[in-house]
Amino acid sequence: MKMSKTRLYIQKKLSSNLMVHIKDKQHHFLKNVLRIKIQDTVSLFDGITGEWESRVISINRDNTVLQILKKNKDFEIDLDIWLIFAPIKSHRMSISIQKATELGIARLIPCITQNTNQTKINIRNLNMNIIEAAEQSERLSIPVLDEITEINDLLDNFPSDRGLFFCNEINKDLPMMHAYLINNINKYKKWAILIGPEGGFTKEEENKISALSSTIPVSLGKRILRSDTATTAAIFLLQSFLNN
Repeated sequence: MKMSKTRLYIQKKLSSNLMVHIKDKQHHFLKNVLRIKIQDTVSLFDGITGEWESRVISINRDNTVLQILKKNKDFEIDLDIWLIFAPIKSHRMSISIQKATELGIARLIPCITQNTNQTKINIRNLNMNIIEAAEQSERLSIPVLDEITEINDLLDNFPSDRGLFFCNEINKDLPMMHAYLINNINKYKKWAILIGPEGGFTKEEENKISALSSTIPVSLGKRILRSDTATTAAIFLLQSFLNN
């Protein structure tokens, strides 16, 4: 694994010769952790225009000033994959969100089910995890993190033109996800992955999920996977087929 370069997400549109004032945690990171110096270069991206090379102009008590020199990469549109998940304990959920971001998920949708134990999430902290993962993985965009929603509300409004992989770890008679993808990868242009709570879905919820015309019930294997493990495995499988 190669060493990652110094790379920051900037929440404003970037352009050539723009002066960017880095403050707060990002300033602390550059000044006190990386100990950057005048004339050092830092890569910046805004989730809109691509990635830019900048140069350190000044390092002050409260901010670091960068000047954009040139564009290094044009913006690329990510694969249109949603991750729908039931919240789990904060530490493991943070890791799951980081991995989903690294693997290219476009939208993250936390939802409450009958067996969801963790009914509240810290949107601010999860967005920070998302940004850090995007910076580290050299991703050019930031996935959208939705506010938490009820599973029934989500299903009532789910788009019929988006294939929904229902990863059901209880029913082992279902087709393996990779086996389905071999012959059906072109059935939909847009996809979603549904990962349930660690207590599983209720029978009523399973029936409602399966009733959607675009639902594809699949298995990820013979073992019962933790939610965070199932999330990473399912995203990797789908992405590997879509990228071929």
